[in-house]
Amino acid sequence: MKFPLHPHLDLSGLWSFALNFSPGEYRTVADIEAGSIETFPCQVPGNLELDLHAAGKIPDPFFGMNIAALRKYESAHAWYFRRFDCAIAANTTPVLVFEGLDCFADVWLNGKNIGSSANALVEQSFPAEGLRTTDNELVVHLRPVSEEAKKFTYPPGAVAQPNSYESLRVRKAPHVFGWDIMPRAVSAGIWRPVRLEFQPSTRLETVWLETTAADDREAKLTLHFRSHLPPGDPSAYAITVAGACGDSRFEARSSVMFEAGRITFTVRNPRRWWPRDRGAQALYNVNVSLHRHGRELDRVEFRHGIRMVELHRTSLTDEAGEGAFCFLINGERVFMRGTNWVPADAYHSRDAGRLPTMLALAEECGCNMIRCWGGSVYEPAAFFDFCDEHGILVWQDFAMACAVYPQDEAFARIIDDEARKVIRRLRQHPSLVCWSGDNECDRAYDWYRRGLADGNRLTRETLPRVLADEDPSRPYLPSSPWIDAIASQADRRFLPEAHLWGPRDYFRSAYYANSPAHFASEIGYHGCPAAASVRRFISPEKLWPPGNDEWLLHATSPVPGVELWDYRVELMVKQLREMFGVVPSSLDEFALQSQCVQAEAMKFFIEHFRGAKWRRTGVLWWNLIDGWPQFSDAVVDYYFEPKLAFAFITRAQRPLLVMLREPQGWTQDLVACNDTRHPVTLRYSVRDADTGQVLVEGTGTAAADAVTILSVLPFTRSASRFLVIDWESPHGPARNHFLSGDPPFDAVRYAAWLDKTYPPPSRR
Repeated sequence: MKFPLHPHLDLSGLWSFALNFSPGEYRTVADIEAGSIETFPCQVPGNLELDLHAAGKIPDPFFGMNIAALRKYESAHAWYFRRFDCAIAANTTPVLVFEGLDCFADVWLNGKNIGSSANALVEQSFPAEGLRTTDNELVVHLRPVSEEAKKFTYPPGAVAQPNSYESLRVRKAPHVFGWDIMPRAVSAGIWRPVRLEFQPSTRLETVWLETTAADDREAKLTLHFRSHLPPGDPSAYAITVAGACGDSRFEARSSVMFEAGRITFTVRNPRRWWPRDRGAQALYNVNVSLHRHGRELDRVEFRHGIRMVELHRTSLTDEAGEGAFCFLINGERVFMRGTNWVPADAYHSRDAGRLPTMLALAEECGCNMIRCWGGSVYEPAAFFDFCDEHGILVWQDFAMACAVYPQDEAFARIIDDEARKVIRRLRQHPSLVCWSGDNECDRAYDWYRRGLADGNRLTRETLPRVLADEDPSRPYLPSSPWIDAIASQADRRFLPEAHLWGPRDYFRSAYYANSPAHFASEIGYHGCPAAASVRRFISPEKLWPPGNDEWLLHATSPVPGVELWDYRVELMVKQLREMFGVVPSSLDEFALQSQCVQAEAMKFFIEHFRGAKWRRTGVLWWNLIDGWPQFSDAVVDYYFEPKLAFAFITRAQRPLLVMLREPQGWTQDLVACNDTRHPVTLRYSVRDADTGQVLVEGTGTAAADAVTILSVLPFTRSASRFLVIDWESPHGPARNHFLSGDPPFDAVRYAAWLDKTYPPPSRR
């Protein structure tokens, strides 16, 4: 949605802040300046730790053990303040809008308290009472989360990781309290832009254009609206909606009989919106106007994609695949190739600067779906706009993760309010195809022995009720993975949608190869960042060997001295040793070989699922990029340096992929995986990288939206080989490979295969 059309004043930019470990009564700038606390300049959007670093008060939080020393600031009070002038537009109501206010905040305008907030995840708006044209003072008091969290009750039935009990009640991104992929960085601040908006007295408050049916011939659309009108007869007012996409047009008009209502109309021969590789991302430019006697009083502009979405799902599956978990767009099944989207940065004020590069990477490596993980924040409009434009589907978790949350009425009301705000902000985007109530909270009921997850009122009552009100047509999963009443009585192995972590042993082990899941919404494997990147965040004296406190903190075990995920460094070592038989003796060798292991693992996971289309319907690997410098499953490190896995994934996620399936007995199939809607002719060959011997070559046709067997090759496990697969098609020339044999492989020989097959300049 275009924002804003109303007159507004941007209040981001240069502010000041002050810090104290006692509350103080500071309501004006004069109060702060008269106090005994030091003030510093800062930028908004920002975060407290970044502001302290910029002021020279703390070292870089991301280096060495520095972030662990910042726990003391969790109990600090912060005041952010600025002065400003403004021209007040006539016949408007001034409203102060914080897109991100973290977290327990009291807002003072010219010495008057105009509002308070307690949710960092959603926009906060306050009437700007007492606003002047000159010399306004805005003071925001951020009360410490660690102290505010103590005011809540924590019944034994509600459970979280020992380092993150505050997350059960405090509405911040769960990861900030420490996670296995993120440091503990509780933070505070005004983390998204601030504006003063002048809202017309007569206006459109909310509009939503919904596609209720669509095919090639016609689409049925409904505009839902809520307006704000002066008292009296509304019959003089009218709503118009008009849209255009190329030569396709629509327009509808209705008199206003009440402040809320809807307009339903038909679009002939619509241009439908499709995911990438399936068709065009047709987006209508839509204009909704409020009129009185023909004069426009207010207007909203946005883009709309005409498309339908369904999710076919069963409670369980079995070894034979008698189950389902499959997305349909415009009535067609779509195989999902994608990634999990985790925090862009531990300090979210930096997200906006990182998102464009991150999204470009997701597009580059062939993703057609992104799952926005429930341990993070809700991404801004720019994220969804990109996905709309590039045909990347979005699965959106609500911000709850890996815990059994409180079930009382007060907390349910908080989730209700948060969900309504999030849904209203995001529902217009055609890329958004699925809501999920949380991440792994159904599994948390198992972990903590808290009964059946099907009794979770937040995801079984509160969120379904909100979605029925606000977005009734989009698929909803109460959890990922969802353990419904039927599944709760069965082996969790037979969930149709699964997070495949398990023992995290050799990537071709039975755990991965024999999983009956149709859809993997999480699956990953560790890979060390490049040695040059490691040197940017680990102290020189602790670079080698691994396993010291800095490696553990950045692995991530977020609270030094408390064993949470301390096994992750050793796990990375085991995975490397499993493939190559020995552990290298230097950081540079370790980083390279670890990346080779991760690259082969991620390639295997994707090809294992793609080669079994439609028995399997999607794989969302974990994950694209790190939100802070660390050793992890990410395939691009925090500094935007791709690991080898990024190149392997990019090849494995081509819409047309030629690959060797895993052997069955003495043979293995050479197959073409075609995710497009059209058959593709191709010429292919398979050769041995060592000898150059061509094992098979020929021509064939990859059937539309299917897996086609091109040839059957003999197989033996007696030798380690690197088989190079080349093909040419109207999509252009392409290459893949198959690592044949069982570990351990010789690391030097593997590196030679790699250099010969994918010379370094072409690895990405």
